[in-house]
Amino acid sequence: MKGKWMIKCSSVNIKELSKTTGVNPIMVNILVNRGIKTPYDIDRFVNASLNDLYDPFLMQDMDKAIEIIKEGIKHGKKIAIYGDYDVDGVTSTVILYKALKRCKGNFIYHIPNREDEGYGMNSERIKSLKEEGVDIILSCDNGISAIEQVKLAKELGMKVIITDHHELSFKEDENGERHYILPEADAVVNPKRGDCSYPFKMLCGAGIAFKFAQALYSVMNVNEDEIYELLQYAAIGTICDVVDLVDENRIIAKNGLKILKNTENLGLKALIKETNIEGKDLNSYHIGYIIGPCINATGRLETAKLSVELLLAEDERTAEDLASKLHKLNVERQEMTIKGVEDIEEIIENTPLKNDKVFVIYKEDIHESIAGIVAGKIKEKYNVPTIVLTRGKDMPKGSGRSIEGYNMFEELLKCKDLLEKFGGHPMAAGLSLKEENIPMLRKSLNQQCKLKKEDMIPKISIDKRLQLREISTDLVKNLKILEPFGKGNPSPLFAEKNVMVDRISILGKDRNTIKFSLRIGNSFNKIYGLCFGRGKEFEEELKMKYGDDYDNIINNSQNIKMDFIFYPYINEYNGYVSIQIRIVDYRFSSI
Repeated sequence: MKGKWMIKCSSVNIKELSKTTGVNPIMVNILVNRGIKTPYDIDRFVNASLNDLYDPFLMQDMDKAIEIIKEGIKHGKKIAIYGDYDVDGVTSTVILYKALKRCKGNFIYHIPNREDEGYGMNSERIKSLKEEGVDIILSCDNGISAIEQVKLAKELGMKVIITDHHELSFKEDENGERHYILPEADAVVNPKRGDCSYPFKMLCGAGIAFKFAQALYSVMNVNEDEIYELLQYAAIGTICDVVDLVDENRIIAKNGLKILKNTENLGLKALIKETNIEGKDLNSYHIGYIIGPCINATGRLETAKLSVELLLAEDERTAEDLASKLHKLNVERQEMTIKGVEDIEEIIENTPLKNDKVFVIYKEDIHESIAGIVAGKIKEKYNVPTIVLTRGKDMPKGSGRSIEGYNMFEELLKCKDLLEKFGGHPMAAGLSLKEENIPMLRKSLNQQCKLKKEDMIPKISIDKRLQLREISTDLVKNLKILEPFGKGNPSPLFAEKNVMVDRISILGKDRNTIKFSLRIGNSFNKIYGLCFGRGKEFEEELKMKYGDDYDNIINNSQNIKMDFIFYPYINEYNGYVSIQIRIVDYRFSSI
């Protein structure tokens, strides 16, 4: 779907700020677009120094939590790390495991089974942990909404520490005012607490687990430098949980990636080799789209304990076997996702649902673990808030993914009487409901939806107009300083108008990749641009625009001028290095 092009503007004096900071003006322009507008903030962002990590004891209850664990270790109390089955939960569990092991704690860990136990703490599991002699439960990436489960654990005589990053549960009074509820644990470490003065609120579960380990090491007199080995796991969790890569998240992700590039972790080394990215300059793409999905696949299709075991592996053979299994599970998950997306697209295209402002689609045979991924793919294609439901253990359940301007959590809150259970945030949600309520949920969400037609057009924000002749190796190297890219710090996008297209090729087995040969200014010098996934769409546009001249245009492309949104990169192929551009969107020039 083509987007609405919007170039960002600012009143900040870019030249003056560039002169003050010594940072390239194009870089300063990009940083200002991200709200980084002072010399101090620019220095902090560019350098992402470990010295700028905040004191973990600024988090409410961190001192209480650390004291409980310290005393527990001292007296040999049995600690249970209670994790979660996604990447954030797995990496949080591994961080706490390694920290407790380093501090000589007596501990076990538990990762819930997605289908049997569901997300978060489970009452029956808490009872079994008590029977196993557990004295202290230490949660990670879950627990903030486990009101009844924490109460049960306390009644059974266990101490409970919650470390979590999710939103707090609340009850609404008759006036619609929200009253937030904390579980009655011995310590609740979550920067989203209203009474927590921690200066950064957007850490993921692994980020909070890292801060917990940092605090524990300080009181257990572990060398400060040893904590940084755990940054690589926190970086994986941070990137894959799609939190904003700014402030402390940026420090964790950037420095964790540096460690990952030379990791000594046998499991990660085996997985990097298994997925054919060995020797590559690892960045957020490799973590978010290759490593992360492999770790996630275990929790979706088998048990996330496999991923924990991989990251804790102490011999190469075990690591290689587990890496192979994770990779195969992810391939299976990818195949299931492709089929799921195709099935949902067919439903949309062949029913009145296509006219809905909010998609609510029930497909019984989609594996519940990929409902969220499928919803995300459908949302990306149609730019429509999407909820995909499937047959659950007791009733239909599913996941939703939203677009900017539509707060999915708040909209579902208006329909809470139709739902058995739901939770989430503005851009994503999980829910379960009775099958007979699905049509009513669809009708209600669409009737209440205030999105206008223009809201459904995706908006592409452009950082700066950039002439092709301004693209250089130095610029690409400078842009790499801004990595890692992700939510809150997207890859910079540039645009140029009236570019002369010298030649067009449609490539790939499915003819879905467009390769443009573009003239640089008025010269005969050229730069190649690649656009992925739009080949068929582009061919249709060419045929509509040029009719009988289509074949001549494809073979020659003379006198075609186009506008492009792009970002530059270094392409290395067979030892040949060149600068190319990745084209995000295109249009035919109006003049």
